[in-house]
Amino acid sequence: MGNTSSMLTQYDIEEVQEHCNETFSQQEIVSLYKRFCQLDRSGGGFISSDEFLSVPEFAVNPLSQRLLRMLDGLNFKEFVAFLSTFSSCATLQQKIEFIFKVYDLDFNGKVTFNHMLDVLRDLTGSYISEQQRQQVLTHVLDEAGYAKESSLVLADFIKILGSSGLKMEVEVPVD
Repeated sequence: MGNTSSMLTQYDIEEVQEHCNETFSQQEIVSLYKRFCQLDRSGGGFISSDEFLSVPEFAVNPLSQRLLRMLDGLNFKEFVAFLSTFSSCATLQQKIEFIFKVYDLDFNGKVTFNHMLDVLRDLTGSYISEQQRQQVLTHVLDEAGYAKESSLVLADFIKILGSSGLKMEVEVPVD
C-alpha cells in the first residue's frame, strides 16, 4: 500500500476500513484511493503540502495553512482517517477532536485565547476589526463560563461544542 501505483488488495481495504472505524464503505475507500493517487503526483505514497494545495477547494480555505500542518506527509491510511472526520458516520466527539487540533497551534493539548483569536483572524480576514474579534471571542468564552485567560483542553471543547449540532460533512463520490 506504500506504493501508490499498486492496486489495493481486499486486505488493504479492510485494514483501512478498520483504521477509520468503518466510516467508509469498501467502494468509497477504492474511490478515495484513486483520488489519493491523483494527488500523490510524486508517487511516493505520501501527499505533500504542495500536492494538497493543488486542490482548489483546499487552497482557498481560510484555514488551509493550519490544516497543512496536520496533513503534510500523509500516507493513504492517514489520508482516509483525516477524511473520516468529515463523514456523516463520524461521531461528534471525533469532529470536536479534529477542531481542537486545528486550534491547538503548538500541539501542547491546550488552546489559549490567542490561539482562538488567530483562527478567528484567519476566518474573518479584514471583514471585522481586531477589536471586534476580541470582543466576540471574549463574549463567547464568557457565555461558556471561561475567562480570557483560560487555557482550554479537549474536555472544554467537548463541553462547549457537545450540544452545538455541529455539522462537518463531505460526501465521497463513488466511481
